[in-house]
Amino acid sequence: MRKLIIVLQWAVASVAVLGLVTLPISLETQLVAGLSVVLAMMILKLVRPDGMWRLIALAFGTAVVMRYVYWRSTSTLPPINQPENFIPGFLLYLAEMYSVLMLAISLFVVAQPLPSRPSRAKFDGRLPTVDVFIPTYNEEPALLANTVAAAMGMDYPADRFTVWLLDDGGTLQKRNSERLTEADNAARRHVELQKLAADLGARYLTRDRNEHAKAGNMNNGLDHSKGELIAVFDADHAPARDFLKETVGYFDEDPRLFLVQTPHFFLNPDPIERNLRTFEKMPSENEMFYGVIQRGLDKWNASFFCGSAAVLRRSALLETDGFSGVSITEDCETAVELHSRGWNSVYVDRPLIAGLQPATFASFIGQRSRWAQGMMQILRFRFPPLKRGLTFPQRLCYMSSTLFWLFPFARSIFLFAPLFYLFFDLQIFTASGGEFMAYTLAYMIVNLMMQNYLYGAFRWPWISELYEYVQTIHLLPAVVSVIANPRKPTFKVTAKDESIATSRLSEIGRPFFVIFGVLLLGVAMTIYKVYAEPYKADVTLVVGGWNLLNLIMAGCALGVVSERGERAATRRVKVSRRCDFNLNGRWLKGTIENVSANGARVVVSGAELEEIAQGAEAALRFRTFATDTDGVLPVAIRNFERTADGIAIGCRYRPQEAAHHKLVADLIFANSKQWEEFQLSRRGNPGLLRGTFWFLRLALYQTYRGVVYLLRDIRGRSEHDTPVAKAAERRP
Repeated sequence: MRKLIIVLQWAVASVAVLGLVTLPISLETQLVAGLSVVLAMMILKLVRPDGMWRLIALAFGTAVVMRYVYWRSTSTLPPINQPENFIPGFLLYLAEMYSVLMLAISLFVVAQPLPSRPSRAKFDGRLPTVDVFIPTYNEEPALLANTVAAAMGMDYPADRFTVWLLDDGGTLQKRNSERLTEADNAARRHVELQKLAADLGARYLTRDRNEHAKAGNMNNGLDHSKGELIAVFDADHAPARDFLKETVGYFDEDPRLFLVQTPHFFLNPDPIERNLRTFEKMPSENEMFYGVIQRGLDKWNASFFCGSAAVLRRSALLETDGFSGVSITEDCETAVELHSRGWNSVYVDRPLIAGLQPATFASFIGQRSRWAQGMMQILRFRFPPLKRGLTFPQRLCYMSSTLFWLFPFARSIFLFAPLFYLFFDLQIFTASGGEFMAYTLAYMIVNLMMQNYLYGAFRWPWISELYEYVQTIHLLPAVVSVIANPRKPTFKVTAKDESIATSRLSEIGRPFFVIFGVLLLGVAMTIYKVYAEPYKADVTLVVGGWNLLNLIMAGCALGVVSERGERAATRRVKVSRRCDFNLNGRWLKGTIENVSANGARVVVSGAELEEIAQGAEAALRFRTFATDTDGVLPVAIRNFERTADGIAIGCRYRPQEAAHHKLVADLIFANSKQWEEFQLSRRGNPGLLRGTFWFLRLALYQTYRGVVYLLRDIRGRSEHDTPVAKAAERRP
């Protein structure tokens, strides 16, 4: 009876809202109503941004969006008997309706996400046996050594977990390759990683053939192990000491739990953050997903496996014959299948691993192309909206995760739609300038405010649009190809631990300059049309403003593809840890101020600048978290300077044996609180107005920087093509 009353209440409310949305009103009334909603949302954001008032503000915004959709659907489409106007006009309409659909699903998913779960580090219940899988393909042994050492150092009884190094780069197939170089490299890797695993106390496992990529590799691990739970870490994802303590306890509470997923924290910026210099100032892109969206999915029992930093139940995996391998995103596909069989998932919103993400723009696009193609494969082969066994909320959640990757289509249409009018005078949107202001502008402002409500400190204004734009150009053909041939894409390993020695333009950055030039011509055409056709100036100015907004976004993207030279692959994370520093045989007191995957900064007292030499061998002695004993780690001095507290010395780790890798792992990865503190230091909601001005300043500077890089690249190419340069290339 109670459910029936709730359904009736929703039905009555829906009818009332539809009546208001479709109510015929004057343009002036619409403008006043839109401004009133914007003002109400602003006041609520300042006074009561949480709880029920947050939902009320979102409801106000939803009413404006629905009003816009009604007006857009009934009053603005070109006549169907004008195909030159109707076809591009209808494509623009579909792109807008896609955006509205994604907004609606996002509201369902994250309007009220679950709060972060409390720490489980003091869990004292039954400790299940755990097999820790570290799948690898072509990663460097030094990178793997840190990850394996960190996994071996987890705070968990040694007889209750086993670390497996699953090597797909040293398979029998590769060692017997017809290509001699490939066979030699695989054989060398096979021996080297066997020794590495043995030295660190882990187990090494490879297989005969490279089948089904990462999923096949982990399924081979399932066949050779027997732990109750499976923890999975990518080759560059090193866990903190408390990873298992924070995760395994959930499995005893729910016998139908198949997954505990944790966020991916990265020590280095992605290429957008690195080239725009926002890594230390602004939340990373992945924080919106892991800080808000995954908590929203968790509310509906739909948080999914992200390929790493997770623990899964073996019995659940065996029910589906292991990890799914139909798509190239085996993680989400596995979760869809297990959710459809009635298994549950949990998301723990605390960074418990630290990893590396692509440093170059080309590698970043390669990674996102794989994600986009994999999600399209899941949509094609699993089709979550109609997947039997999923609950209705789970269907919506998986729709959100898969349909999101269709954004290149909508973003491309939004980018070029104004040019149809400016260059070809096509009437793809039949409305006056006043109607644009009353309906479209109000819709855009409300949309941005709703995003600010939903993601707040986790995503600043216009940054999502920038990320989508810079991916669109290269993701569009990738998505089209997988739609045309769903079985064509193959799994490609993302490049790790990259560095860019010198500043340069990205090798895939040229199209962004072409698009910027076309949009710049659109600005010139806007000015011409305003003077040549003053009777249409209102519409021309509105469309020109749209094109100008695209130009600002495109200008900011020029800075994204202008790769800054930076030798360090990772950023340093602030710590405060006492140590002793061995300099020329003397042990000096010091403090470790920050650490990265490759080195540390130490402030020492009692030393003189004259006795320090760049490149000199030294050593760090500090007390470990793992054993509460002192360990000595060899380092090399890279730089030094005098500070108010002493002499600050930049060091590079020089591990020479397995024990040294354990010390590196203890120094960087043992304490997860330092990552959490770093994330919190970047979070802050600048608000829509201040955030917009900040983005405008950023875009102007990055446009200038991109043009400088382009001119430098052109000059470098012309010098390279001179007769002297060509002769030098031919010289033996």
